[in-house]
Amino acid sequence: MELGIGMFGDLAIDAKTGKTQDAKSKLHEILEQIKLADEVGLDVFGLGEHHRPDYAVSAPDIVLAAAASVTKYIKLMSTVTVLSSAEPVNVYQNYSTIDLLSNGRAEIGVGRGSFIESFPLFGYNLKDYDQLFEEKLDLLLHINNKEVVNWKGKLRAPLVDQTVYPRAVNNGKLPIWIAVGGTPESVQRAARLGLPLIVAIIGGMPKQFKPLIDFYKQEYKRHGHDESKMQIGIHSHSFVSDQEQSIEGYFTNYAAQMDRVGQSRGWPPYAKSQYDGGRTKEGALFIGDPSEVTDKILYMHELFGITRFIAHMDVGAPSHKDMMKSIELFGTRVAPVVRKALKG
Repeated sequence: MELGIGMFGDLAIDAKTGKTQDAKSKLHEILEQIKLADEVGLDVFGLGEHHRPDYAVSAPDIVLAAAASVTKYIKLMSTVTVLSSAEPVNVYQNYSTIDLLSNGRAEIGVGRGSFIESFPLFGYNLKDYDQLFEEKLDLLLHINNKEVVNWKGKLRAPLVDQTVYPRAVNNGKLPIWIAVGGTPESVQRAARLGLPLIVAIIGGMPKQFKPLIDFYKQEYKRHGHDESKMQIGIHSHSFVSDQEQSIEGYFTNYAAQMDRVGQSRGWPPYAKSQYDGGRTKEGALFIGDPSEVTDKILYMHELFGITRFIAHMDVGAPSHKDMMKSIELFGTRVAPVVRKALKG
């Protein structure tokens, strides 16, 4: 099983003044954190796309390209590229460029996004939400699979004998993951196409997702894909510390971010009981000391048979010092124990 770190680039907001951290300092912190993740031997780093004032990263590909120059081994992927409001030609070109810069370490995670700001920003109609994703995924897969592209859709001009360069390292092909939040239609699409699946499990109880992941496995096999190539990942909010005081203190950061997002979605204020419940074995938060986080990851492997776990660590913008320590512990005290247990 591959183990990695995920981030959205949350900007710290001063509780007293309301002042938001500048994006410049955050981006430099992220590069230091990716470099450390590589140095402690983690397998993958994922970075998400947002177009909001509380996130620093609107262009994951640019940050990942910068990361390619300061890392040696770690895979660099988007978690996610909001494909519905992106241009597939550019998406392929940007990530194939990262792939060349990193000697074959680039991957794309595509999804429809949990926010809608990118649609009006780039001139797309929300009424076309589903069709945009379906068409653009089809085009991206065409580009990924063939150097000369012939493609026709309804919402974009066709491509006739067009070539898209540069080509990625592995015969022009990039790994493309489908990221989902829990809709059966999205899971079925990934299975039908034989694409790797990554499920965002950020609330409730992970075992509630078992029927969905079992459905993916069933459909993947039903469509004739090679079972040995099946890849399933989960992406969950995480934070590792060997100090209980830090874990308790992280609640403030976490709750503040949940409340900021919840204001636009009608959520009630995030309660400490939710935090504590999420940290239990059956909860969706991978927040705790190294042994607690290790045990929960192994439980996820037992429950789902996952091949990748991405620990989303920067929710609510913990301090750079706390982030570096969390990444260090994840790489040096969680990952080795997980790998040893699965080998045994």
